[in-house]
Amino acid sequence: MRIQRLTKDAKENLLEDLLKRSPNNYGQYEQGVQEILAHVKEEKDQAVFAYTKKFDHADITADNIKVTEEEIEEAYKEVDPKLVEIIRKALLNIRTYHEKQRQYSWFDSKPDGTILGQKVTPLHRVGVYVPGGKAVYPSSVLMNIVPAKVAGVDEIIMVTPPGKDGKVTPTTLVAAKEAGADAIYKVGGAQAIGALAYGTESIPKTDKIVGPGNAFVAEAKKQVYGLVSIDMIAGPSEILVVADSTCNPKFVAADLLSQAEHDKNASAVLVTDSMKFAELVSDEIESQISGLPRYEIARTSIDING
Repeated sequence: MRIQRLTKDAKENLLEDLLKRSPNNYGQYEQGVQEILAHVKEEKDQAVFAYTKKFDHADITADNIKVTEEEIEEAYKEVDPKLVEIIRKALLNIRTYHEKQRQYSWFDSKPDGTILGQKVTPLHRVGVYVPGGKAVYPSSVLMNIVPAKVAGVDEIIMVTPPGKDGKVTPTTLVAAKEAGADAIYKVGGAQAIGALAYGTESIPKTDKIVGPGNAFVAEAKKQVYGLVSIDMIAGPSEILVVADSTCNPKFVAADLLSQAEHDKNASAVLVTDSMKFAELVSDEIESQISGLPRYEIARTSIDING
């Protein structure tokens, strides 16, 4: 991991490099995403099926685009029961947190007959995008569906890319079922965002789209914003740890790698006032990274943006 003294010039150079990863620099994808969205808006299901075949190499049709109860039951058989329990524990923690954020309607009448108030109405239908492909995180499912359930959203539909076999990763299905998704569709990428924004014969139009994704998904959300609401334009994963020499270098290294393994463009940064501690963390990074299942991705992230 690079160790750099934080001089004025170094700060400017580092910041410039990190900002190149910003969603504001996704312009190179703009035209391609625009074409995909236009095709989905015009051709609906047929465009979704064609792009899923092109990008995910899966044969999806109107008959199999929606995940069935049988597929969900099969997923439970394939997921370790211990992981199911962990998902349920995480779900409870997330729900407890968001219940404290819930807003309520209120009304107040004055003696002169004036009535003041605020009516809080949950959205009717929300679409949740869950990434697939190189990495699958059940946490993304839980942290996007549970807040919507707590808020009282009427219908929550989830979209996620299928594998070449036309199936969705079992842990994703289990997490979605536990969290309370009303429907799950096998589609990802910009075409999934288009389907949620415009609606197709198989996928209903939503009021809001939430969830992380790659650069194409981020650009698609940016382009449909206004027609539907979105949560944010998410960029590559990043983490900044501020630590002094009293901290445990093993823990700091683990925190940095937890984000570096997400994406080759992820950025893991440690700010410390101790050169010795920086060296210890760097050594620990090298020790821990070799055992990661996603070594190549983490390695590239650490080498370029670490």
